[in-house]
Amino acid sequence: MSNAFYAPGEPRAAKVRHLFALIARRYDLINDVQSLGLHRRWKRRVADLAGVQSGDRALDVCCGTGDLAFALAARGVEVVGLDFSEAMLTVAKSKVQSPKSGVELAAPRFLHGDALAIPFPDASFDIVTVGYGLRNLSNWEAGLREMARVVKPGGRLLVLDFGKPDHALWRAVYFGYLKLFVPLLGLVFCRKAGAYAYILESLKRYPAQRGVEAKMRELGLTNVRVINLLGGAMSINYGEKTSNHA
Repeated sequence: MSNAFYAPGEPRAAKVRHLFALIARRYDLINDVQSLGLHRRWKRRVADLAGVQSGDRALDVCCGTGDLAFALAARGVEVVGLDFSEAMLTVAKSKVQSPKSGVELAAPRFLHGDALAIPFPDASFDIVTVGYGLRNLSNWEAGLREMARVVKPGGRLLVLDFGKPDHALWRAVYFGYLKLFVPLLGLVFCRKAGAYAYILESLKRYPAQRGVEAKMRELGLTNVRVINLLGGAMSINYGEKTSNHA
């Protein structure tokens, strides 16, 4: 089935940019609805697993509206959020200027940039994260390679994204949810069902947690592990860069 917001390969970038320009203002609300608010807990889990230490620098790739970047910054470290969608960055920056909580938030620095050509030198960050972004790249393997490049020796790399449950029945139920219910959110909030039907289309062609795990090992990362959430419907991939990494 064709989708106005999904295409494999090189055309992917333009499709994703168009998609996020459309949904940016409602992105956080739709995420809250489709995950029953759980996505915020999962992002905090990533920040916990990052093992933040005093003096660390963190990069959140494909930062979107900034949830994960803020979760890291709240732990007292310098954070850069990088995204190629100006519309999503506008929302992220608005959270710095007008915190809803009434409490001043630690402020990440948000930059416009491409995850496939991260504009920082090798070994620039102690922590590099990506939440719901790796799957959206035209070449996820190249994106993961770039993330590994900018991690310092001894640093941590974490990926949060939709997963593929190992259990066949649960996978069928979960894919059914993505196929039938989630597109309704796109229809209700954006007047376009395809705006969220793209999730299943992209997931079908993404190797999910097992593929990311294998690629992390291929890149020479150590202590590689998968943390499955909701029976593997969501997942966190974790890896560390060794001190003698080439």
